[in-house]
Amino acid sequence: MPVLVLAELDYWCARRLTLEAWLIFLDDVNAGVYRIEPPTAADLARCAELQAGYRDLGLGIVDASVVALAERLGEPKVATLDQRHFRAVRPGHVAAFEIRP
Repeated sequence: MPVLVLAELDYWCARRLTLEAWLIFLDDVNAGVYRIEPPTAADLARCAELQAGYRDLGLGIVDASVVALAERLGEPKVATLDQRHFRAVRPGHVAAFEIRP
């Protein structure tokens, strides 16, 4: 999971769930359930390409970082509720993402 996603998850948990949900998630992160990855320079360059290429879609840095990390790791699946962005973006390593849940 790109480290940038943490800020977005914190926001959504505060807005739609409870502090307890966020704290449970952080417990899982700290237990190693999720691998948190900082963006590399190449990832950030790819984010810029994606944001410029999908300018009309309004692709933000968090979603772009998910795409860049998935490409770097060769991961075809993404876990997201954002069907709009992730169905529209064409990753460089597969024809389209498998969107979960």
